[in-house]
Amino acid sequence: MPGHWWQSLRARFEPAPVADPLWRRALLGCPLARRLDPERQQRLRQLAALFLTRKRFHALAGAVLDDYWRLLIAMQACLPALQQGTASLRGWREVLIYPGEFKVRRSHHDDHTGVVTEGDEILVGEAWEHGPLVLSLADVQLDLEQPWDGYNVVVHEMAHKLDMLDGPPDGVPPLVEIPRRRWIEQFQLAFDRLARAAPGHDSPIDHYASESASEYFAVVSELHYSQPALLRQAEPAVAGLLEAFYGRSPADGDEPAGSCRRR
Repeated sequence: MPGHWWQSLRARFEPAPVADPLWRRALLGCPLARRLDPERQQRLRQLAALFLTRKRFHALAGAVLDDYWRLLIAMQACLPALQQGTASLRGWREVLIYPGEFKVRRSHHDDHTGVVTEGDEILVGEAWEHGPLVLSLADVQLDLEQPWDGYNVVVHEMAHKLDMLDGPPDGVPPLVEIPRRRWIEQFQLAFDRLARAAPGHDSPIDHYASESASEYFAVVSELHYSQPALLRQAEPAVAGLLEAFYGRSPADGDEPAGSCRRR
């Protein structure tokens, strides 16, 4: 019967729900998710199940992954996508997990001299356009242990993924209800302020964010989830735009006082 055929086809593509014991354990291990209201927790649970169905995890260089750690990574990856919905997870399939920091080979072209040099760079996370999400498991664990210090490598790299949904990273993800011009103007003003400041200046925004508009968006996305009060003090317009884009931060309410960035 047609109805039977449709139900069978639908069942093949619907994600298996996260089992209750595993979900409860993961909630205890993920303070960002634990602080969500029940309605958003339920949406996160459904989106994380979809993430686990669509994405292939690969443990590299001796990293050890089990269902619990896959779910913890999926939950944090889906937090920035929670308000944007399932379509924001499109365009890539692989999650590569290293046990700790990993080395990548970079080529640099000097526009003035034309000379190309190569060197190694040590990273804790990386996101490729249409390619994998790459993470250090040690840093994922550290972010779970210190959730309110301004850092979250999964959120940072997922911000890049959202940024790249409409092309090369430029700090402007696809926007639906937020005026694009307002976003660009306010982020550019804030980026310019940071770029003019000296490294080590008194700001919760890591100077690394001044490398590019894309890195600025990713860094302040971390702050939105882990130190929103400090972000509002430093750049209230940017903080407001991020709240409109991501929704209310799980850190709002009783963000620990005096927390500081660790790297």
